[in-house]
Amino acid sequence: MVRRSTAARTTGMTRRRGSVLTAFAALAVLALPGSGADARQARPAPVVEATAPRPHGEPIMAIVSIKAQKVTFYDSEGWIWRAPVSTGVSGRETPAGVFAIIEKDKDHHSTLYDDAWMPNMQRITWNGVALHGGPLPGYAASHGCVRMPYGFAEKLFDQTWIGMRVIIAPGDVAAVDFSHPALFVPNAEALAAAPSRAATLGREAEDAAKTAGEAKTAAAIADREAKSLKAALRKLEQAKARADAELKIADRKLAAAKTDQARAQAEEAKQKAVANAADAAAQLDAARTDTTAKLDAAATTKEAAKAAAGKKTDIAKAAEEAKLATEPVSVYISRSTQMLYVRRNTHKPARDGGGEVFDTSLEAPVTIRDPDRPLGTHVFTAVAQNGSGLRWTAVTIDDGDDAKDALDRITIPRDVLARIAPTAVARSSIIVSDEPLSTETNYRTEFVAVLSNQPQGGFITRRPTADVNVASGDEYDDGFGNFFQRSWDGQPVAPPRRRAPPQTYFRPVQPGWW
Repeated sequence: MVRRSTAARTTGMTRRRGSVLTAFAALAVLALPGSGADARQARPAPVVEATAPRPHGEPIMAIVSIKAQKVTFYDSEGWIWRAPVSTGVSGRETPAGVFAIIEKDKDHHSTLYDDAWMPNMQRITWNGVALHGGPLPGYAASHGCVRMPYGFAEKLFDQTWIGMRVIIAPGDVAAVDFSHPALFVPNAEALAAAPSRAATLGREAEDAAKTAGEAKTAAAIADREAKSLKAALRKLEQAKARADAELKIADRKLAAAKTDQARAQAEEAKQKAVANAADAAAQLDAARTDTTAKLDAAATTKEAAKAAAGKKTDIAKAAEEAKLATEPVSVYISRSTQMLYVRRNTHKPARDGGGEVFDTSLEAPVTIRDPDRPLGTHVFTAVAQNGSGLRWTAVTIDDGDDAKDALDRITIPRDVLARIAPTAVARSSIIVSDEPLSTETNYRTEFVAVLSNQPQGGFITRRPTADVNVASGDEYDDGFGNFFQRSWDGQPVAPPRRRAPPQTYFRPVQPGWW
């Protein structure tokens, strides 16, 4: 409470100070030569908060214009909210590129800037770039974040969602209706069958997990029994060795006997030794036969447990993919790597804290005609169902081909399309860019791509995201691959230097549903 009160007072002072500075700035402008009515008319009109004069749906994307210092939110029918913003100052510029909301915090305090209050924070990179409420002096003034009016940020905080696309453009761009044969066309039968398939595979995954658990328990019991049998067998081998040694001693005593009485005693001892040795040999032979059979059974049980665990993993992965088939799919196509990457939000909280886990189970090479010629950066979004298909929009934020020509140059493998297109739903998207994925992309983010030909001060100067374990293996037993465990090519820190191309590998596409 104390921190909030202090922050609130600080914010109040900041607002008043901002108002005073704005007033002085206005007086200074009026005092300049040529700053009369003609000059004011020559300047673009300031952006003001606005709401579309129609009922609005849930927002699908936000577009921030660095040039116009404004943000516009869109639903399936067009823009719904617009407001002025304040982006990064020179040297700490807000990065232009493609992002998505990855975390929300109603009452956030900065860990980078002296506990500064950033109310209604919506994070778009883990290294500290976010949308949040803040003072707006009428020009770029932040350290790289996108400040919005306090009331506007509060109004939209509960309207947005994790994974919602945020596009930051150098210029003033808008989403426009778009159609193209390369855009995903869903299959009505596949869409209708997806929920029941997911439910069926979910039950099969539960059964497989139960079977695997039982097999693991049986294997553990068999392993303990096998160890016990081996210990017992060693004792019998030692007993036989002692019996054989006693028989040899009896033979030597019998051979050394000088009197009839001594020979009789030695003979009696030998007979006992023979009987003991025969009994020990019989017990050992029986134990060996029994142990061999039980060890074979234990090995079979162990193999069954291994097979059950493998089946559990395969069915769990298939069940997860079937469940994700009903989620919007995001596809990123990079001319830099000539690869296609697929992501879907699992809506599972990251176990190491912060954000949600995004599935990263598919990447594949794509064919790009004239790969040395720029494509530009284009974001295609399925905004709504359109009969049996989808209605799409396009946003272009970087120079290159126009949106249609960019898609014309790309060929997606048929087997990849077969896994993605049949169950594509509204909010699915395709991003085409010359850029590689940013180093900020990890299993807790949607795609992050930053334009390398634009200033990135507020992105580069921030502390990079710490290395994170990818959701795979024992820690994240959810069927995710290690897609983003390696490092991706980042953006150039000091142009024109560029790092080597990112290291990638191709995971073969398995037939079946996505």
